[in-house]
Amino acid sequence: MGVLDWAVVGLYMLVMVGIGIWSKKKITDASDFYVAGGKLPAWLVGISHHMSGYSAAVFVGYAALAYTTGFAVYVWWALSITVACAVGAWLFAPRWPRLRQRLGIISPLEYLATRFDVPTEQLLAWSGAALKIFDVAAKWVASAILLQVFTGLPMIWGILVVGGVTMIYCTIGGIWADVMTDLGQFLIQLVAAVAMFGIVIVQLDGVSSLWTMWDQLPAGHASPFNNDLTVGFFLAYCLISTLSYNGGTWNLAMRMIATKSGREARRSMLYSGALYLVWPLVLFVPMWAAPIFFPNLANPEESYALMAQEFLPPGLVGLVLAGMFAHTMSMTGSDANAISSVVVRDIIPTLRRDRSFLPQRRELFMARLTTFLFIVLSMGIALASDSFGGVLGLLILWFGALVGPIAVPMLLGLLPAFRRSGSAAAITSWAVGLVVFAVNRYVLTDQIAGLGSANAQVVSVAAPVTASIIVFVLYGVIRPDVRPEVDELVEALGREDGHDEARAAATNRRDDPTTTAGAVRGEAAP
Repeated sequence: MGVLDWAVVGLYMLVMVGIGIWSKKKITDASDFYVAGGKLPAWLVGISHHMSGYSAAVFVGYAALAYTTGFAVYVWWALSITVACAVGAWLFAPRWPRLRQRLGIISPLEYLATRFDVPTEQLLAWSGAALKIFDVAAKWVASAILLQVFTGLPMIWGILVVGGVTMIYCTIGGIWADVMTDLGQFLIQLVAAVAMFGIVIVQLDGVSSLWTMWDQLPAGHASPFNNDLTVGFFLAYCLISTLSYNGGTWNLAMRMIATKSGREARRSMLYSGALYLVWPLVLFVPMWAAPIFFPNLANPEESYALMAQEFLPPGLVGLVLAGMFAHTMSMTGSDANAISSVVVRDIIPTLRRDRSFLPQRRELFMARLTTFLFIVLSMGIALASDSFGGVLGLLILWFGALVGPIAVPMLLGLLPAFRRSGSAAAITSWAVGLVVFAVNRYVLTDQIAGLGSANAQVVSVAAPVTASIIVFVLYGVIRPDVRPEVDELVEALGREDGHDEARAAATNRRDDPTTTAGAVRGEAAP
């Protein structure tokens, strides 16, 4: 890290704070804070959705896979998300902003009180929010390790610096700050990655090296499936990615909710899918070429960092590091925003005597306060990560296991085909997915390992969520839960924009006691 590199990193941190201050001007209530009042343009949401799939892991873990496996890492990761975006643009994305228009939701779980019932909403809210704290804590630790490797800064200061800057802009600016930092992150990555791509091409044999370099790489590196990245693993991740990138990961659902209409949400998902189809090809070329420049690396995770240090001029190394910070800060900031919305809109109302939402001004105050507290708590866990030992990793692992079972009722509950699957189906599918994960992890360990590493990964990843889907669907067939209001809701969500506008306008008023969500909570009051 030279002086110019330090200057770039420092300037980036200041820009992030500036974005938060600028975003504050656009926020007057909790709807603006969480979903920008439904005013985010499709192109910005598409970029933000795309960048949400990146973190420092891309330049460390995925770089190692590119070094050892080759082209298959693109097929497994980028192409699976492209498929997820294509499916989501057709099935899921348009339904999220229509929920906001009809029910006035500003939390991704808020509609569950209407679609299922309040206990189902609470189960998914508490289980997801509690474990997400540890997931975010792990991201602070990863960022601090990265900063320590590049600069020698102690871990504690790395966590405080990265977490502190994120806390400032995220607490002040809400989702506007999140998506604008995603845009900044995209531009930083664009400059740094294109520079790296161009330099590597020049160091090889020019543009022709894009198809000739594979002859200099180990056998199988040009194959779409290699080593443990098999066809089955790819198909499993298509399923997981479809659930995660269409709303199972809560902050991504909020980006869809924040678009103006179903058409705009569909466009944003298509933009994101197009970027996943094309941009990773540029990003991975240096990683694929790394064995040519650094053969027999003891730790392939260092390959991208070594490439950056070897080929990039002063200033661009700092830009690469800033880009890695941008990824992590953006993900943690948007996670904090999503969890805060669930706490304020799903959890707090059930703790109030009349089960109502908070008054408008107090709701915005609580939005900022819970965002602040969430980041503080996750930073505290990160600072004490050594004390947790294996517990932190265990809890993060269980969060990963919960993503699929939580996403199944959230997403399938939006579709008319599953309208007969009610609250019992949702809760049972959540529980079964969790049990299957636990059995695979702690009971059938030897049997699954005996399948071979590739098949074992497929079973570990796909079994819990597949079990959840099967139970959710079959429960609705065997013991259907028939409710006219659910039929009406899911049918309305599938209509093209422009239908039923009068009712949508009426129910979009958050404090209107005639809204479906308000009525549900009112019926639940003591």
